[in-house]
Amino acid sequence: MKEEINVLVVDDESLMRNLVYKILGQENYRVALAASVEEALEVLSQKEFQLVISDIKMPERNGIELLKRVKEDHPHTGVVMMTAYGDTYTAREVLLAGAEEYITKPFKRKELSSAVEKAYWRMLSSLQRREDMSAEGETDPVM
Repeated sequence: MKEEINVLVVDDESLMRNLVYKILGQENYRVALAASVEEALEVLSQKEFQLVISDIKMPERNGIELLKRVKEDHPHTGVVMMTAYGDTYTAREVLLAGAEEYITKPFKRKELSSAVEKAYWRMLSSLQRREDMSAEGETDPVM
């Protein structure tokens, strides 16, 4: 099943991009890479992704801006935010902005895998709830 999940990894640091690529690739996810928010938005416009994993602090535009754009333009895409500058305020901010998961660097392989899996299932659960609510609304009699 993981081989059917497209993941976009966005980080301005090539070592981190490649590390996440290697870990997720070994777990059979289909992984694409982007070095900036602009590059990520271009990639997202060309292909459907189930998940985006993005660093928060990047030059020019940050990951929170990307998170907001993903949630606006690609509502069926889950987002995992990662940062080396983890604090309670940042975690709260990204979760309130719509991220399914948040992870701090450095992380262990298992922490990344767990965050990606949780984010994917949360995104699916959210989509299912929306579909259920929509279906219920269509079958309710008009008053």
